[in-house]
Amino acid sequence: MVKAKRSETPKAEYDLSATREIVLNKLKQLGQRIVEQLVMRELPEVKLPARTTSNIVYDADLRQYVLGPKLVTRTARNVKHLRPLSQLLWVALFSKQLVERKKTSTLRDAFYNAIGFGIDFEDQNESDNVVTELESLLGVIREDFNIYPEERSSVFGPLIVQYNVPGYEGSRLDLTTIPDGAMIGPAMSTAKFIKCEAKQVFVVEKGAVYQRFLEEGVSKTFKAIIVHTAGQAPRATRRFIRRLNQELKLPVYIFTDADPWGVHIANVLIYGSALAAHVKELTTPDAYWTGLWATDITKYKLPAMRFNEEDTRRIAELEKDPRYAVDPWKREISYFKKLQRKAELEALSRYSLEYIVTNYLPEKLEEVKKG
Repeated sequence: MVKAKRSETPKAEYDLSATREIVLNKLKQLGQRIVEQLVMRELPEVKLPARTTSNIVYDADLRQYVLGPKLVTRTARNVKHLRPLSQLLWVALFSKQLVERKKTSTLRDAFYNAIGFGIDFEDQNESDNVVTELESLLGVIREDFNIYPEERSSVFGPLIVQYNVPGYEGSRLDLTTIPDGAMIGPAMSTAKFIKCEAKQVFVVEKGAVYQRFLEEGVSKTFKAIIVHTAGQAPRATRRFIRRLNQELKLPVYIFTDADPWGVHIANVLIYGSALAAHVKELTTPDAYWTGLWATDITKYKLPAMRFNEEDTRRIAELEKDPRYAVDPWKREISYFKKLQRKAELEALSRYSLEYIVTNYLPEKLEEVKKG
């Protein structure tokens, strides 16, 4: 187990200026390859990693799932490829402009900028997919070329950060001074950690549980930083959680609903998602999925709902996924199949509003620590 250490003056590993230069160089190299092909009177083409679950493999050194060797080609030789190739190159151009100008864009902004430029995207889903293709091509996450999703995650706890984004260089924030927690956006995910008095990190899927932790003073009682993912954690939040673990040496405990979707939320934080298998430093391999487990439904006699067809289908998919082939994932998925029921974290309120903090939390932490 990762031992928690009190860190008074931790050193930040994330260098925003260095990252910016790396991204710009990769974007310029992409442009140069296209120009060189045209100069040689060759039709432009690029090769991308295939982003499918059949093309993910576990990297023991990185301790995460990464994309395998399968490639797909976007080539001007094929008329059907002209549209996606032009979309990809426009996103690369847009990203280069963002990085050079030190500006940021949401995925939604990127979509409308493309429409304004005359790029033919049918909807934002198609635009988002091309952004992800550029990530896989460059080996750089979209946040590093300044394109972000709409932020919804937040953080609260005994940590002082120092911002390094333009206009706020040197500004500091004590994360215990905002009652509802601070938003985890571009500035937070890259901020320098100045002073930390936490001993652990609690990551919670649900807003109601996050608020319960704040109201019951969990950050003080357990000396914890509390992160709210609001469902599947955005990339910036995943990076932030990893930094808390890697740079501050804080153990991370993940709390999700006892259903197929909660299981996947926790697994993605630890092993990574198939869609993001082309990028590094988003996972926290040493984090612990602490609950709710399927077995907790029985152990704590929780109010539970019957599986619907979608739940059954999703559990069957997880059972075939290599990321769930070991315990506790394998054990809990097997129990879900047997039980055919699901429960939310809020179900623990059947005993009292405080029960999740006074009873469940310490019991589960002890159980996980024992292995």
